[in-house]
Amino acid sequence: MTALKLIAACSSIDAAQQIAEQTHGICMPSTKADTDHLPFAALAIAVTDTLDQVTAAADVGAYLVCERTIKNQSLDELDDSNLPLSVGIFTMVAHPKLGAGPSDAYWRDNHAPLALKVHVAMTHYYQMSVMHRFHGPDWNGFACCCFSSEDDLRNKFFDTPEGKQQIEQDVSRFADTRNSPRRVIASAKRY
Repeated sequence: MTALKLIAACSSIDAAQQIAEQTHGICMPSTKADTDHLPFAALAIAVTDTLDQVTAAADVGAYLVCERTIKNQSLDELDDSNLPLSVGIFTMVAHPKLGAGPSDAYWRDNHAPLALKVHVAMTHYYQMSVMHRFHGPDWNGFACCCFSSEDDLRNKFFDTPEGKQQIEQDVSRFADTRNSPRRVIASAKRY
């Protein structure tokens, strides 16, 4: 399933929560108390007709994305009882030799099946492919890899050491691993 959404990347968790509250969206705040070293403190995911309001409040960046539901239900179909508990948000910059379109196609068609095979403890998986950047860093996507707990995310991300190596090699085929920001570990809450 695919759907168009707005993503607001914010340096303040409070700002992202406010966007999610105003749009009845989802907020994914970092679980870290200190977020200065992260690419963003929180993401707000919204479907709204108040575009200017959302993009203005997104101080890090604002993006129109296509949400691809790879595992479990669309975020729209989830309620508080089945929202992901721990989310690893991986921000992707396209591989410079491929460019945005081919990198995205590889991510969707080749990487997604491998991720499902290797990340056996993953409960939900969403690819947020950037269709348009309103402002902010030139990012091409957000992978939301969801787990039952932060411990599972940190310690059961890969099925085997060989699986870890496969994923790392595969990511380097479609993403600019040098310029893609570090992972953000977050929770999820619907407003």
